[in-house]
Amino acid sequence: MKNIRMIMSLLLSITFLFGCGSEDLNTIQKEQATKEVVQQEEPTTNTANTLNTEQVNEEEPKVQSETPSDRKTFDAEVVSVTDGDTIKVRINGQVEAVRFLLVDTPETNHPRLGEQPYGQEAKAFTNQLLEGKTVQLEKDVSDRDKYNRLLYYIYVDGKSVQEELLRNGLARVAYVYVPNTKYVDQYYEIQKEAQEKGVGIWSVENYAQEDGFHEEIIEGTQTETNNQNQTAEQPTGDCTIKGNISSSGDKIYHMPGQQFYDVTQIDTSKGEKYFCSREEAEQAGFRASQR
Repeated sequence: MKNIRMIMSLLLSITFLFGCGSEDLNTIQKEQATKEVVQQEEPTTNTANTLNTEQVNEEEPKVQSETPSDRKTFDAEVVSVTDGDTIKVRINGQVEAVRFLLVDTPETNHPRLGEQPYGQEAKAFTNQLLEGKTVQLEKDVSDRDKYNRLLYYIYVDGKSVQEELLRNGLARVAYVYVPNTKYVDQYYEIQKEAQEKGVGIWSVENYAQEDGFHEEIIEGTQTETNNQNQTAEQPTGDCTIKGNISSSGDKIYHMPGQQFYDVTQIDTSKGEKYFCSREEAEQAGFRASQR
């Protein structure tokens, strides 16, 4: 009897142990399956986040393109115009001389050069643009020259003053010194257009050169013309407009009272002549003198 009881107890113990082991095994297997699912999902989420971050980084530079409104400028009140490329402005209550960067206009009152052709025209043009105005000044890198003048790009009413001077043939690209060269390429392009049109300083061949303005070119041309035309044609009646052809072939007419009118002689052998009206001169292919 005792043996039977011992056997039954042993069987019950074995059954109990196997039952618990099965439940523990099921629990462990469920936990491992859950971990595997989580581990499989996490990399997908991280990859998506990484891609989103890379997309944002790639798009950022596109937003940073420069426009005229993005230029770093500040306002200054124009006090006076010294000449075509120099003005005086008031900044924080102090009057400062400002020299226009990268351009040069003919002189109006230079201690050595005196007044150069087209100097007064350039000054009048700048004065018309800036007199009594508030301008915007833009710095390049260095901001003063050896004369302690401020060096800036000048804007008024949304326009670049340097570009307007170049476009109208009243300045040349000059004083190009590193590091202040931000707009030099586009300035050269505008200058090239003015040269091709033959306006302003470019209407006289070789007057504006890389080393400055050569007044002797104009004076030499005038002297040569005078010497070669001792028997020049004289005006008749009201036909007093002089149609002159330069050494480069430019056809220019001069009105009475203009700067070069008196020294311009008419040589009919070259195709030059007097005209009775502007319309007649322009129909013959002549353009108006700038001076």
